[in-house]
Amino acid sequence: MGWLWAIIVGFVLGLIAKAILPGKQQIPLWLTTIFGILGSLLGNAVAGWIGVEETRGIDWTRHLLQLLGAIAIVGVGDMLWVRIKRDRRTV
Repeated sequence: MGWLWAIIVGFVLGLIAKAILPGKQQIPLWLTTIFGILGSLLGNAVAGWIGVEETRGIDWTRHLLQLLGAIAIVGVGDMLWVRIKRDRRTV
């Protein structure tokens, strides 16, 4: 069941990240979900590094770090996706 939540959270975080980033992102929905999952994992890792362990109630710090990770990965991933697509057209 953990993999299902990872997909759902990744999908939601990826969509939120795409909405926050300026401009139109070219990445497809499946890649948005993967980047959202990776952003969530990155946010969890950063939370662990800075000492944010389990908290009572909603863990806003961890969620914010997950969103920031998703924004960073979606932004960089979109740039790479556009470059790869452009390079394939010129070959």
